[in-house]
Amino acid sequence: MPAHTAHAMQNWLRTNCPDFIAKDQWPPNLPNLSPLDYMSGAMLEAYDKHHPKSKTTAELNECLQVIWDSLPQGPMDKAVKEFSKLLEACVAAEGGHLEHSQ
Repeated sequence: MPAHTAHAMQNWLRTNCPDFIAKDQWPPNLPNLSPLDYMSGAMLEAYDKHHPKSKTTAELNECLQVIWDSLPQGPMDKAVKEFSKLLEACVAAEGGHLEHSQ
């Protein structure tokens, strides 16, 4: 995303989303602070099994959409729950260090 587009998007979010957290308030170097991180493994596993492999960006986009649409809802619900816990821990730590736990 070009810088001017990113700035425009952040300005729009700041204006239209009262709970928007500005980039300068994001915690530094916090791994897995994205809900998609929880689903990427399942998608990669499904794509590894997909044959023939996509040859164009359009084919890849179509394949990934089919994979996404076929993911079971249960693991997605679990990912959202785990992500919510991570966000709560991040807020409680005021963006500081989080201990890794299983």
